[in-house]
Amino acid sequence: MSELKYLGVTKPIDTEKSSREDEIVTEALLETLKEEGQFESEAESKNREVVLGKIDKLVKQFVYQASLKHKLTEALAKSCGGKIFAFGSYRLGVHGSGADIDTLCVVPSHVTRDDFFDIMVDLLKGRSEVSELTPVSTAHVPVIKMQFGGVDIDLTFASLNRPTIPDDFELLDNSILRGLDEKTIRSVNGSRVTDEILRLVPNIPSFRLALRCIKFWAKRRAVYSNSLGFLGGVAWAMLVARICQLYPNACAGTLVYRFFKIFLVWKWPRPVLLRAIENGPMHLRVWNPKFYQVDFEHKMPIITPAYPSMCATHNVSLSTRQIMGSELMRGLTIVEKIMKGEAKWTDLFAKDEFFRRYKFYMQVNVTSTDEEASHGLHGFLESRLRQYLVDLESVEQILFVHPYIKSYDHTFVCSTDQEIQDIRNGCIPTRPNTPAPAKVADSDSVTDTNKNSDGDTYSSTDVDAAKGEADPVKIPDEAHQSSEETEPDQKKIFTSSFYMGLFLKKKSEVSGNSQRMDLSRHTQSFIRLVKNYVSWDEQKMSIFIRSLRQEQLPDEVFNGGPRSLLSTSEKKSSGKKRKSQTDEHGASEKAAKKSKAASTYVPSTSGVPVENKQNTNGVQKDANEGKQNEESKPSAEKPSEGPVALEAPVPQAAKSGGIKLKLLSSS
Repeated sequence: MSELKYLGVTKPIDTEKSSREDEIVTEALLETLKEEGQFESEAESKNREVVLGKIDKLVKQFVYQASLKHKLTEALAKSCGGKIFAFGSYRLGVHGSGADIDTLCVVPSHVTRDDFFDIMVDLLKGRSEVSELTPVSTAHVPVIKMQFGGVDIDLTFASLNRPTIPDDFELLDNSILRGLDEKTIRSVNGSRVTDEILRLVPNIPSFRLALRCIKFWAKRRAVYSNSLGFLGGVAWAMLVARICQLYPNACAGTLVYRFFKIFLVWKWPRPVLLRAIENGPMHLRVWNPKFYQVDFEHKMPIITPAYPSMCATHNVSLSTRQIMGSELMRGLTIVEKIMKGEAKWTDLFAKDEFFRRYKFYMQVNVTSTDEEASHGLHGFLESRLRQYLVDLESVEQILFVHPYIKSYDHTFVCSTDQEIQDIRNGCIPTRPNTPAPAKVADSDSVTDTNKNSDGDTYSSTDVDAAKGEADPVKIPDEAHQSSEETEPDQKKIFTSSFYMGLFLKKKSEVSGNSQRMDLSRHTQSFIRLVKNYVSWDEQKMSIFIRSLRQEQLPDEVFNGGPRSLLSTSEKKSSGKKRKSQTDEHGASEKAAKKSKAASTYVPSTSGVPVENKQNTNGVQKDANEGKQNEESKPSAEKPSEGPVALEAPVPQAAKSGGIKLKLLSSS
């Protein structure tokens, strides 16, 4: 008797069906995901179909106009066709309410990428349903980002070596890749990979439910971001698909349990494969760590199943891999309890405590006085922030760097140019009772003395900051929903703040017991990279970087929750209840006293964030109190109270570029 065929590069581990108990756990998972809003309504689903239909018609209109531009007759131009393909979470059938749709615009060979970012962009600008239009032509995969009819759309582009693209055209045949450049191949493979994943999964309904669970968990635990070094949607999908191949008849609850159990102990950089790597007839470059050094250096390779096979996780760093490993361990602990009936699925989906985990944070801020340019700046900075992280990993005193996957974006309305300049210089209005970052000195760093748990004494200061200027940024939807019109004499400035937590080694773990940590060179290098952005405009944009102690973080990042650092026991049992309010209050008071000794006064500007209703009152009060305090002080004291001016470039290490932080593990 011949062996049964199986999907994947190895035989399944277990082909038995799940028990009734596991099926009950799966039913509870489905109900939890519904309660958490992970399924869209019928009205939202129909709206997506309408939007995709309109975009498909626009693509045909775009091809027609581009064909006329290239001197084709009107009859030929009308017959050239054009088509869009949906891929990503929408194509996989795991998208939730409010999720974006990844789409690919496929056109004939005579239509160019320049036409796409010229004619297609103009067509989209003329549509009333389109907002937040952001062309990103320089991205690894060139894309037009937008909101169309209330749906977020990422529209990529591929010009194939064909005279026409009919409505029944498909992308499955490898021959369509012949003669294409690397950017086009990457664009086309987004759709091809999605289709291959579905083809290689034995039980699609169970796969979809398990993947919904893992995606929701990854977002809640802040490990869902390809650009910042975690995993994106396709990578998480391939991991779940591999578990489905190993347990082809298991229900979703069992698959989730096996997901955590297997990938917690996976021997990286051993790659995850859904099928054997295909060399193909066209001699395109495929992932091969034996031949290519860059492939050999991948930390967590997850290989796409469509030809030519690529690594979907090339952005993963040692830091982000370690962070994901910790989350997998936490996840397995909780899911094991869920399978025994000792915990609920909501415990797995508890929100992360990123801003309570570390003693020191890096804050990267960008500003722009042009709203359209700010969209591009945000996207560019987010795509390059990982390079700063990798550079910081090389610092001896740093064990790992933890990037946060979300940015905090605001629109401020200012009455004077000075208020705008203050924000550009780093004096962003904050809510009351938040200790402000210490002013950066021009010579010796301001220090304070602290002790670790072993009684060792260290000097600590803020990181010397840098004032530079940035590129176009994308601001979240809520930041664009203006609640009031700007007065003629008022001006807007758009800001975005990104955060990275620093996990420092203990003093005994650093060679020579060095207490000085100099980040100036790394910061200078990153600022220069940002300033090389093709759309950089020094008159409109700025970038400044500084370090903050945990107690100096702005209120908004805690979202009304406790501010105190997690205790060691809380970190070890991340899914358990928080400490009592009494303990939190005591810890907050202690942190405030410690901050007071090291921080200098940073006044607010009178700019008011009009979009962020939650913070508006606090910022206005802070601004008014700042004015009253300034007026009540003698004029001789004002120089020491001025706004923090973050000079550019970063001071040299020989002067004040050095940064002294406690060499103390954050655990």
